[in-house]
Amino acid sequence: MSAPLKGKVALVAGATRGAGRGIAVELGAAGATVYVTGRTTRERRSEYDRPETIEDTADLVTEAGGRGIAVPTDHLDPAQVRALVDRVADEQGRLDVLVNDIWGGEKLFEWDATLWEHDLDKGLRLLRLAVETHAITSHHALPLLLRNPGGLVVEMTDGTADYNREHYRVNFFYDLAKSAVLRMAFALGHELGPRGATAVALTPGWLRSELMLDIYGVREDNWRDALERVPHFAISETPRYVGRAVTALAADPDVARFNGTSLSSGGLAQVYGFTDLDGSRPDAWRYVEEVQDKGRPADTTGYR
Repeated sequence: MSAPLKGKVALVAGATRGAGRGIAVELGAAGATVYVTGRTTRERRSEYDRPETIEDTADLVTEAGGRGIAVPTDHLDPAQVRALVDRVADEQGRLDVLVNDIWGGEKLFEWDATLWEHDLDKGLRLLRLAVETHAITSHHALPLLLRNPGGLVVEMTDGTADYNREHYRVNFFYDLAKSAVLRMAFALGHELGPRGATAVALTPGWLRSELMLDIYGVREDNWRDALERVPHFAISETPRYVGRAVTALAADPDVARFNGTSLSSGGLAQVYGFTDLDGSRPDAWRYVEEVQDKGRPADTTGYR
């Protein structure tokens, strides 16, 4: 089907840029009406201070074939989230897909700083942005999602449950935040499954987000120029790849088989057969474990 999600309504919380934008666009390409939220608009930037806006994302959703609706929302403010969900209910009467992709913590964590060395205010702010926002959004959105059977909740994180269980991730605050989101999906699976909905945790691989491309001084059309400096970047993927993972899940009538589990874009590509924009299927987390973490030379043969 060219538009398997036509008639479906999605909310991508945290869709200003990165994975959230890629997910919103792919849901739109599948025919969905997509509400996209964030704090950066064409009139006002968040403290993240990036140029991408939720209006830009909504336009991309519409251009892809769906209907993009931008709603400025601070997901730390329960009143704003309640108003957002009330608007979706009034305008659509349903919610089929909720993607919790709120993050905004890149400028708040310090690589390899111990808990007692890390700036406490920044660490606590990171936890609020990465964890509290998800809980607030789900609290208000899930009653609407449960009005119709078959709803899907996607908790976006960094790393699979298996990988994060065995590996220390960056520092105390980052590690805790990403592990907490994994556990959210597990807990929601128990609460939603008996009520006809599905919750999963999903991680992209090494994401070629707008910020990552800027850090390496490249663009999407010449990203391979960064490989001389960062060879393992060869396994990286576009934000649209994880977007295709979400779309595949949302269109799967048997998605409940994944309820409460941890998934990755690369792993789901093997299940559903979708590819990244270049036609490849990068399997970043398998690569990280089998190549990068073992100190082997960068070689993506068999991994994309």
